[in-house]
Amino acid sequence: MNNLVLCIIVIVYLFIVLGLGYLGYKRTKSTKDYLIAGGQTHPVLMALAYGATFISTSAIVGFGGTAALFGMGLLWLTFLNIFVGIFIAFVVYGKRTAVIGKELGVNTFPELLGKRFSSPFMQKFSAVIIFVTMPLYAAAVMIGAVRFMELVIDIPYVWAVLIFAVIVAAYVIAGGLKGVLYTDAFQGTIMFVAMITLLVFTYTKLGGVSAAHQSLTSLTGLVPESLKASGHQGWTSMPAFGSEYWLTLVTTIVLGVGIGVLAQPQLVVRYLTVKGPRELNRAVIAGGIFILGMTGIVFVVGALTNVYFVETMGKISLLAAVDPATGQPNIDTIIPLYIGTAMPPWFSYIFMLTLLSAAMSTLSGQFHVIGSSFSYDIYKKNDLTISRCGIVVALIITLYLTLKLPVSIVAVATALFFGICAASFLPAYTAALFWPRATKAGAIASMVSGFAVSILLMVFVHAKESTALGICMYLFGKPYLLPFPWNFLDPIVISLPLSALVLVTVSLLTQPASVLIPSCLKAGR
Repeated sequence: MNNLVLCIIVIVYLFIVLGLGYLGYKRTKSTKDYLIAGGQTHPVLMALAYGATFISTSAIVGFGGTAALFGMGLLWLTFLNIFVGIFIAFVVYGKRTAVIGKELGVNTFPELLGKRFSSPFMQKFSAVIIFVTMPLYAAAVMIGAVRFMELVIDIPYVWAVLIFAVIVAAYVIAGGLKGVLYTDAFQGTIMFVAMITLLVFTYTKLGGVSAAHQSLTSLTGLVPESLKASGHQGWTSMPAFGSEYWLTLVTTIVLGVGIGVLAQPQLVVRYLTVKGPRELNRAVIAGGIFILGMTGIVFVVGALTNVYFVETMGKISLLAAVDPATGQPNIDTIIPLYIGTAMPPWFSYIFMLTLLSAAMSTLSGQFHVIGSSFSYDIYKKNDLTISRCGIVVALIITLYLTLKLPVSIVAVATALFFGICAASFLPAYTAALFWPRATKAGAIASMVSGFAVSILLMVFVHAKESTALGICMYLFGKPYLLPFPWNFLDPIVISLPLSALVLVTVSLLTQPASVLIPSCLKAGR
């Protein structure tokens, strides 16, 4: 890669991004502008910004590498991303959120829950969950981007992390959500064009669509014995039903991320940026096409990297991406390795901009939500300076985690955050929008139980997190407490239904006194 060309491209790109951030800064005149972009955003702009925030480097690098391991089964996640993450999210949740949010005059997701249930505790507790857990997801996003920079353009990991974080923080701190929306739309366009190009080049290199998929199917005999023992049956087949890999793919990756998207605070706040519910209908098609072009392509290409590495190196992707430092496979490097070796050199420039765009668009939304949670919901100050201080605090925490998290962590950390959000927020959020009988006590009990059970299962039962955290080993002398299948069953399968059950039970046992019921719920609409 030519460093001079690279520097020119990056400088031009950053100039445009910072210019859009400055435009957001100039158009930010009030706290409402800073928190929800004034509430008059065009639906296509909102859809692009939503999609760009939704699709991070975690989706491209982390889940692309995960597709190289699990194969085409990850396309079930693409289906849920579009059906649940776009259609259900916009048409069912988004429209009701926009109506109720404007009636209650809210500016953040925690404030929506707090005002709907007349509970300052819910507002602060929601904000604390976001402030404590979202930096983990932000760190996963940042790792996905800087791993590519480290591998392809030979920048030391620590410097890549620092440079990246400072640039993102600069335009989020200055421009607020208007700056985030403008830059997200620009970055989303780059991402979409790059992924279409990646798909065309991949099929061309592997002899066409039919030949590529046939070659992938024929690799079944190369599945290592260790993967077969976990349920792997080839890259065009689902893992054996009930096996370790099946439980991980279905419960953690497909359900955890596919359903968890409904309760993502950084995405929910996007519904409040449009004028009304009709605008969300108009955003569905643009959002659906964008998500299909992003996750659908990267999951297909991720699986097909096995064909390329077998033909060129005689190894499947997992074995081609062994970390030299640890001697262990690192699936987070599979997509960067593929781009660096299989694609023409000029595409590395475009792909680097794609990863920069994916990471910046997601990180900007995350930092904005973390900052607003700190200042607006916890500190209770309607002040732009405090909001910007909150973003700085979030940046420092994210930087620390980015430097400390282990390898192959990107997809796991993303699924973990989505699972916590789903169990903690989704039942109470759903009840806030659709169930007038829900009580303050029921919503609080649901949120607290969902969060507590999620954390307990991750610390003591689910093998992936409990082994990485080491708390169970320290207290009990073993990495997790329960045997298979519980140690491979994602916490969301238990914590989300339990949280919903607690909400319904406690609500029916208590009186809905002092709860603020929006007019659309009173009218039964």
